[in-house]
Amino acid sequence: MNPAELWSFLPFGYLTTVAIETPILWFGLSPSHSWKVRIFAGFWLTACTYPIVVLVLPLLFDMHSQRLQYLLVAETFAPVAECLLFWLAFGTVEAWGKRSMGRDFAAITGANLASFLLGEVMHALR
Repeated sequence: MNPAELWSFLPFGYLTTVAIETPILWFGLSPSHSWKVRIFAGFWLTACTYPIVVLVLPLLFDMHSQRLQYLLVAETFAPVAECLLFWLAFGTVEAWGKRSMGRDFAAITGANLASFLLGEVMHALR
């Protein structure tokens, strides 16, 4: 895809990703987070990482011959960056290493995995 195609896909892809990931975060994040944090996380975390995954990384890889490398980088980057951002915004010293932190990171990773899998299904159906 050329840059214009990437930019035109961005709004659809972002909203689809938010629609998939937000319910997972709603139910998956630890109970210590308010409903406002859960909803905010669904929109904010995707807003922080999705442009890099969709606009930047595709320009660094040949999407035909290096698709696997792109997927490995993109799908590692997104959950790691989102876990870090979430921790920086909502983590506490008391929660470090606790079950709640693990639950939050698992929910973020699971949400990313779910949106990745749907993306792969959509890619296969094209």
